[in-house]
Amino acid sequence: MKIEVKHMQIEIIEGVPYKYLKQLQTLHAHVFEGAALPLAKLEGKEGLLCLFMMEDAQMIGFKLGYIHPDRVFYSWLGGVHEGQRGRGIASKLMIRQHEEVQKRGFQKVRTYGRNNRKAMLITNIKHDFDIISTFVDAKGRHKIIFEKSLF
Repeated sequence: MKIEVKHMQIEIIEGVPYKYLKQLQTLHAHVFEGAALPLAKLEGKEGLLCLFMMEDAQMIGFKLGYIHPDRVFYSWLGGVHEGQRGRGIASKLMIRQHEEVQKRGFQKVRTYGRNNRKAMLITNIKHDFDIISTFVDAKGRHKIIFEKSLF
């Protein structure tokens, strides 16, 4: 009888994750209904911080963030492969991201959410984010602004 043991670990990359780019783009497209994540978009983010949940060398989740122009850390994009949801991966990535940005001296994390992504809204609230405002983006989508104090 063969027993398969899976190993999950978080990889942290500062800057553009060239080594993981193909896996990131594939997972991003899976999570966001085929939407592309162009390299130029990643290269344009100041202080880009990437966290990847890897299981046996396969990316199963990601969390990306960068320094917002007002010097708050902005948790930009994240997602977990549909077949891996329900294992706490998003929460693990969020907790680790907050530890990393706190080490870098940030006092707040900000993120935007949309009502059609309820699981992420619930995860944000469970992890002590406050709803501070809402707005309608350039594409006409309603967005919720969340912030969390790290201290």
